[in-house]
Amino acid sequence: MLKREEYVETFVELIRRASTQLPEDVAAALKSGRGEESDDSLAQRALDTILTNVDLAGSESLPICQDTGTPVVFVHHPVGVSTRELEDALIDGVKEATNRKYLRPNAVDTLTGKNTGSGAGRGIPFVHFEEWNKPEIEVQLLLKGGGSENVGTQYKLPDTGLKAGRDLEGVRKAVLHAVNEAQGKGCAPGILGVCVGGDRVSAFAESKKQLLRPLADTNPVPELAELEATLLKQGNELGVGPMGFGGKTTLLAVKMGVLDRLPACYFVTVSYLCWAARRSSVRIAEGGQVSWQS
Repeated sequence: MLKREEYVETFVELIRRASTQLPEDVAAALKSGRGEESDDSLAQRALDTILTNVDLAGSESLPICQDTGTPVVFVHHPVGVSTRELEDALIDGVKEATNRKYLRPNAVDTLTGKNTGSGAGRGIPFVHFEEWNKPEIEVQLLLKGGGSENVGTQYKLPDTGLKAGRDLEGVRKAVLHAVNEAQGKGCAPGILGVCVGGDRVSAFAESKKQLLRPLADTNPVPELAELEATLLKQGNELGVGPMGFGGKTTLLAVKMGVLDRLPACYFVTVSYLCWAARRSSVRIAEGGQVSWQS
């Protein structure tokens, strides 16, 4: 595996890629959405501005958005790898990426209101570890912006106000309500990560993990694959549109996962990701070779 300083530098590059280069599938979805909007409409103008911004950020290696988000990290590692050392290297990577201006100093002490100045703080970055049987390390990064995080939500079914029961039809109603409530505040067009079931903590983690999926993939659970397609279609029929200006492009994708639950609980958890869907991943082979993915 790599030396400590090599891990840090790899994580800095991982952050740079996520912060400055929009994944190709997301850029393609934005371009496709632009083609669906009326000529010279506010929706089309908003998407034109977004796409111009994406091109400039990539060519100049500058952050796509001024809110560079919270680093949310999912790590798969083989047995015997020290998660403490990996987390320490990730924290140092965040600090160095902030120093190099790939990240904005985004960590604020909740009690004092003072910025830590380093981009790192208590609970920032958020790191989730999972051991697997493969010999390499996989690190998946999501830079989760504050605007979209503010419109994420969790429903407890049944919900009499939504007339939503404990079934997939109730899930559909809850998710569409979340999209309509977000309006332009989540910087649409957005991507939804949804978890059905779980508890209040595990469900949010799973919903964020869903945001790492490629936009074009198909859910392996047929019922969820069908519901994802239905929610994408019906979400775009709400007319919220890019940045809330109205139009046909409110959502770029809906990705759903499911966790088992207690008999007393039925949660529907929605994590909203703005159009600046900043994700990147890296695999570090047992011999130290590094391969990049988006």
